[in-house]
Amino acid sequence: MTFDIDMKWGSRRRFLRWRFFREGSFFRHSAARLAFALCLIIGGLTTWPAYGQIPGAAPATASKPAASAEDPYNRVSPESSVLGFLQACRAKNYIAASRYLNLRKFSPEDRRKNGPRLAEELGQALDSDPQFDVAALSSDPEGDKADGLPRDRDRVLTMHADDKTFDLQIERAQLRSGIWVWRFAPETIDMIPVLAQQTAASPLERYIPPPLVRIGFLDTALWQWIGLFVSALALAFLGRLLSRVVLTLLHPALTRAAPRFSWGSVEALVAPLQLLLAAALFRGAMEAIGCSAIVRFYLGRTLSLLSIFAAAWFCVRLVDLGMVPVRAALASRRRTLTHSVVPLMARLAKVTIFVFAVTAILASWGYDTKTVLAGLGIGGIAIALAAQKTVENVFGGLSVITDHPVFVGDYCKFGDSVGTVEDIGLRSTRIRTLDRTLLTVPNAQFSTVTLENFSRQDKMLFHLKLNLRRDTTAEQVRAILAAIDGLLKSHPKIETGNLPVRFIGVGAYSLDVEIFAYVLTEEGDEFMSIRQELLLHILDAVKNAGSALALPTQASIVYPSSPPGPPSAASIIGAPGQ
Repeated sequence: MTFDIDMKWGSRRRFLRWRFFREGSFFRHSAARLAFALCLIIGGLTTWPAYGQIPGAAPATASKPAASAEDPYNRVSPESSVLGFLQACRAKNYIAASRYLNLRKFSPEDRRKNGPRLAEELGQALDSDPQFDVAALSSDPEGDKADGLPRDRDRVLTMHADDKTFDLQIERAQLRSGIWVWRFAPETIDMIPVLAQQTAASPLERYIPPPLVRIGFLDTALWQWIGLFVSALALAFLGRLLSRVVLTLLHPALTRAAPRFSWGSVEALVAPLQLLLAAALFRGAMEAIGCSAIVRFYLGRTLSLLSIFAAAWFCVRLVDLGMVPVRAALASRRRTLTHSVVPLMARLAKVTIFVFAVTAILASWGYDTKTVLAGLGIGGIAIALAAQKTVENVFGGLSVITDHPVFVGDYCKFGDSVGTVEDIGLRSTRIRTLDRTLLTVPNAQFSTVTLENFSRQDKMLFHLKLNLRRDTTAEQVRAILAAIDGLLKSHPKIETGNLPVRFIGVGAYSLDVEIFAYVLTEEGDEFMSIRQELLLHILDAVKNAGSALALPTQASIVYPSSPPGPPSAASIIGAPGQ
């Protein structure tokens, strides 16, 4: 009753309003009519853009919804779609798993009734095939373009059961929302009942206690987990045994190729070779035991990681072994080059192996390495800008290595520090000072300071200045010069010029004699021994000539209290020899 009253009252209002506009005084005035028309035009112009935004009001030529919208089931590529299907099956959510099946041939009632059952049977069929690997599917939203199938089709798996072949395919289709998704093709859906019958439980489970078959995790029975664990332990020991057998078989070839090669150093290859062989054998054991597809997916990625890591580890050990003969070959020619360049070459080789290993792991996991490398290039530029000092030190280390101002083991002076170079790294150089402290200098600084390398001396300078007493006579000076000249020229380790000893002048309190010669040695200890011997002979020469070395003098003049007069000789106190 209330509804009828409201309807009648609404109709009455509309009628009165129309009558007011049509018959009333509103239209009798031209100004009012003009204002009304302008309001209609302005209102139409302002509401026209919004009209295009009203659902269903868009013109027929409007663009369709963007295909870049996100799919809640992550069916953007063959790999992500199949992986999402397996994860839904593992969670026992077969209703969600049926979303990955193209059930367009089924009615809505059959989809709701048979879809979960078909998803469960397909998941069990995929889990039962040890050859199935999710990581082998394409991660490209466009699919695998080189499989020989149409562009909207990809092959998931080709199964063989009881002399029958089942080609499971996944197809790409566009939903009404405009999203492109990958789902199992209708032909594959038709194969599921026969496929489930052909891939029933393994005959081995008939002889296994039922609890080990019923209890499971990640759609994998408990007996399969036990088999995988036991296989991992057994293959770890078997891999070590096989690695030693392989190295033993290679021993004759290594002995012929490198007679001086130490067989004990080859033991370093046992551990990486053991891991590599164990990973390869475990992959075969995993296929023989059988497990769910989701477990095979994660175990496959883990085995790829271990295999590539073992190969990189093996290559790093080979680099270390290869540097042994290189060091031996260079040691006889230039010892310092062995300690500087060879370790740096080994480090660069190891860094290169590490980069290739990381790239191979990402590629085996299905990542686009081109995108990763491009990202690394951009990230490398950003890191280089953020770590300018580190990059500067690296290039400083390369300049130190290539320019050869110092080598490991050289005794040098740089700035105010003196010491022996112990290591030249990529970032810094370590020096052992005379106080036996370890000084670390950044290579950027080390490559710019003035370096004085004492280890590069081909001969050492012997330079001495003698200060003879002022009362030394000319005959005594001549005798001293002759004695020292004969001493220097007769010594087998002394290189002299035309005038190694010369009288250079009269000082404030002495007669000065300069000695200039070279000691033919590169060893500091030998130089100090020869210099000590020469100094003792020079002192003997001065003493035999009847002279002595001068000492600084000091004179004191004492004035009496009376007016000063000329000082007496007794008031002057002089040093001996004056």
